[in-house]
Amino acid sequence: MKKIILIFSIFILLIFTTFTKNATKEIEKEIFITKENIRELKAKYNLVLLDYNYLSSPERLTKLNKELFDNELLNLDLERIKKIIFFNDNILFQSEKIK
Repeated sequence: MKKIILIFSIFILLIFTTFTKNATKEIEKEIFITKENIRELKAKYNLVLLDYNYLSSPERLTKLNKELFDNELLNLDLERIKKIIFFNDNILFQSEKIK
């Protein structure tokens, strides 16, 4: 009787160990995939950040204005702009309110 209980207990432990091992394997696979996704996103983020910092630096914008637009672009104080009006493919900036 003791042998049967011992064998049955070992059998139950083997089955429990198998289920635990499979569940752990699936969790490790999900963790690996998530880490890979995070690694790819960090690489993309660093490239976008570098691109943003390079293209939007004041020195770079001034240089592009001179090269591409022959200084056609204007510097506007954003705090003074009250209203933006789109009229016949033109953009008008209203700096004071009309009374």
